[in-house]
Amino acid sequence: MGYEIDFLPVGDESSGGDAIALRYGNLYGSRDEQTVIVIDGGYLDDGEALVEHIRKHYNTGIVDLVVSTHPDRDHISGLRVVLEQLTVKKLLMHKPWSHSNGMAQAKMILSLNARALRTELRDSLQGATDLEEVAKAQGVPIEEPFLDWTSDDGVLRVLGPTEDYYRELLAEIVEPAADLAAKASWETLMHKLLAGTAYEDLDIETLKENGETSAKNNTSAICLLEVDGRKLLFTGDAGIPALGQALDVLEAEGFQPGDLRFVQVPHHGSRRNVSPSILNRLLGPKGQTGVIGTAFASVPMKNPENKHPAKKTTNAFHRRGYPVHLTQGTSKCHCNDAPDREGYGTSTPEPLHTSVEDSGGT
Repeated sequence: MGYEIDFLPVGDESSGGDAIALRYGNLYGSRDEQTVIVIDGGYLDDGEALVEHIRKHYNTGIVDLVVSTHPDRDHISGLRVVLEQLTVKKLLMHKPWSHSNGMAQAKMILSLNARALRTELRDSLQGATDLEEVAKAQGVPIEEPFLDWTSDDGVLRVLGPTEDYYRELLAEIVEPAADLAAKASWETLMHKLLAGTAYEDLDIETLKENGETSAKNNTSAICLLEVDGRKLLFTGDAGIPALGQALDVLEAEGFQPGDLRFVQVPHHGSRRNVSPSILNRLLGPKGQTGVIGTAFASVPMKNPENKHPAKKTTNAFHRRGYPVHLTQGTSKCHCNDAPDREGYGTSTPEPLHTSVEDSGGT
């Protein structure tokens, strides 16, 4: 079987997101010999681009599976367009109100007075609520992407989160600890005040072990696609604890660092979502001079604050044999045993940067 994985550009000059289309099977054959999947849809306009891309390059108006990794607007908004304009056979999305009384109450408040909810809580519900309504209107069945969910053909499966971990994360979203919110604001301020540069090379790494992302990001469905023994990992915005749990599952099955042919860089290359120890488990030790696999990151065209992507992050992948290719306003395609595509050529990954952003903290 062959495959094509397409990362479409999302957002404007300074905002980004994820909109991913892929297909696998006999790509030289008929549509019946192929499976088409969408993972996240970016903003509304990006949903339009996804629809056009699938019709033009996959030559179909049918999508076998749509996956919503988590309800951030830059991931979920465009999926409603996909459901409305294409024939979708199944939708994978979390329904937080089914796992948390607090979320169920918040959903009720959302329908009455959305402004009464905190921004993060409102956003966590609005996108999922809207997508569920569209799916019901279109007659698309919904299943939830928890650990051990597997596609009918066994090619795609979910490595996390577990239902228990998801419930823990929902509790943090419903009632975030005040000290955590204050800490995040303080760290953001200090990062801006202390921002400087540090030296890195193939062996010198300044990426920290203590990066933290939001509970909402850690709810991301982590998906593994395995086509003829080739492992391809999709991470959404998952952070260190979520990735660690997914790796526990893989390692119990005999997974070895470097087994991946393709990996999505979490959260658009944020330095807070990965650590050296996680990347050692996932990709292998630093100091690699050859290419072991391919990494893609969906990033905005401009990156004025060195956040998405962080050079620390792209360097960390590079020195483990997974050079990172960035969208930055253009589509990227990773493929194997696939037809040539007009207008697509060789992509140049990020180099190993010797000067990286550094705040002296996380």
